[in-house]
Amino acid sequence: MNLRGIVAVSGKSGLWKALAQNKTGFILESLDAQKTKLVANLSTAKIAALDEITIFGDGEDIKLIDVLERMKSVKNVPEAKADSKHLRELFREVAPDHDEEKVYASDMKKIVSWYHIIKDMPLFSEVESTEVISEESVAEIEPVKPVKEPKPAKATEPAEEPAAPKKAKAKKK
Repeated sequence: MNLRGIVAVSGKSGLWKALAQNKTGFILESLDAQKTKLVANLSTAKIAALDEITIFGDGEDIKLIDVLERMKSVKNVPEAKADSKHLRELFREVAPDHDEEKVYASDMKKIVSWYHIIKDMPLFSEVESTEVISEESVAEIEPVKPVKEPKPAKATEPAEEPAAPKKAKAKKK
């Protein structure tokens, strides 16, 4: 699952794809059918990347990516508007070691709604590139030859400056 570049913006529903970054923030596009564009100012908007979000766990925090990955295997993921009992049952299955006191029903609803937004997208099935390079493959790569910089031209002493033209004297009549 490759969720790089997918963000949640506080105060805005749904998920957004980061298109570009400018001096003051990010240019975002909604992942819904409308493809609304938004400029999120970093000084006023709180932006959270999905690949960095974690859920409170009993021991260590649980990565959202891991929870979404486990949700793929669940046959019937309830809608986000489902009863909190159904959502808690789902979370006991996909995140069995989540902290039930700190993870609220509103948090679960948000995560389930995010799942329904991205479940059919190609990036949800895409494998994130975490390829490790082995020593053998490094040996097969040809070393890069350094580029020789051209030698600077020899500095020559400047020729004597030409004498300033003599001013012609005006003749008196």
